[in-house]
Amino acid sequence: MTVTAQAPACPQTAPGPPAPGPPAPGRARPWRRLLTGALSLLVIAGVFGFALPRIASYGAVWGSLRAMPAPWLGVIAITLVASLVTTWMMVAAVLPSLRLRDAATVNLGSSAVANTVPGGGAVAMGVSWAMLSSWGVATGEYVRYTLVSGLWNVFARLGLPVVALSILAVTGHADGVSQVAAYAGAGVLVLLAVGFRATLRSEPFARRADAMLARLLTVGCRLARRPSPRRSSGILLEFRAGAAGLLERRWLRISVTTVASHLTLWLVLLACLRASGLAQAQVSWQASLAAFAFVRLLSVLPITPGGVGVVEVGLTGPLVVGLGPAAAAKVAAAVLLFRAVTYLLPIPFGALAYLWWRHTHRRRVTVTRPVAAPSTAPAPPTVVARALCDLPGADRPHVFTKGGLVWDEPERSIGASHAGHGPAGPGPAGHAAG
Repeated sequence: MTVTAQAPACPQTAPGPPAPGPPAPGRARPWRRLLTGALSLLVIAGVFGFALPRIASYGAVWGSLRAMPAPWLGVIAITLVASLVTTWMMVAAVLPSLRLRDAATVNLGSSAVANTVPGGGAVAMGVSWAMLSSWGVATGEYVRYTLVSGLWNVFARLGLPVVALSILAVTGHADGVSQVAAYAGAGVLVLLAVGFRATLRSEPFARRADAMLARLLTVGCRLARRPSPRRSSGILLEFRAGAAGLLERRWLRISVTTVASHLTLWLVLLACLRASGLAQAQVSWQASLAAFAFVRLLSVLPITPGGVGVVEVGLTGPLVVGLGPAAAAKVAAAVLLFRAVTYLLPIPFGALAYLWWRHTHRRRVTVTRPVAAPSTAPAPPTVVARALCDLPGADRPHVFTKGGLVWDEPERSIGASHAGHGPAGPGPAGHAAG
């Protein structure tokens, strides 16, 4: 039997510093959100209503999809699973305390949000923080995970075009401009890698690099007519202090899993191209890698959710150059199949992962005190209730009794970063997004 007790009042304490947590993203203005959404719709409508039909008719694309042999569909499924697993391994490599199952849950759940909501990256960060904190991941560990994984992904996205152009240059498929771009990009990438390593190993170099970064941020904000960040100096030093130990132990594992996650995703595209009947002479694996690398770099710009429309036309356009109508239809079919299995298919799995996390998260309880009998007197605040009241912007928790124990749950979510705090066993209080 469930007995509802009166919600405790938050204890009156002296004001202090806010509870630690990831910084909440600034609230966008309504007209900016509307403009972003309208731009996304225009891009999507233009690509699927005008650009792709000019490359190949949807009837021809559907015919190519139906003609794909079943064994190749199995190959596509294998490469897709490999792509997902390597991504989960990368998350677990940056967060050593996380199990692979939890890494899969947070990756699928946050990716589903980022791929469906305009500007969903910030909301996805809130969802991932909610999940990770419920498993005991501290705030500093989450910030370190975000910075390290983001930095390694940037290196991978910058390095893939260089590698692709270098392969084209070595195999004789690149012109002079591509060769110059490949060599210049390789040089810049090497300089960045050497500078990053020096930042981690030398404190004087890190201080000079931090001062230079602060000046660049200030100049960039002035050019963009935006206010400078409150703390532009010390960012690199704080990252070095927090991530040096992790990178000292796990840099190789993080690097290998990050590269593997990108390359296995490209293998999904290559399997779709071969399943559509395109041979090496029509679309080479070198050309597919080059197109994939540049689209990965282009998709960093949050033009549409998950790069819908941008990725499709960015992959199809370069790969159909010099092909006839029948081969162009096969390329379009392969690209649309690639996007279906890598973009659309993970969304329902991400929703299921989020619901599973919510279900398991709600079942977790914190035993605070036995309840002898219902009382009309106000219940004293529990430890979890005090923690919830201390959070900035948090509501009073709703305390109720069930099975002789006191349970604590939030009444509503608290924004994108602190989305519904609840008990999560040892470690920081858990979060339930949405």
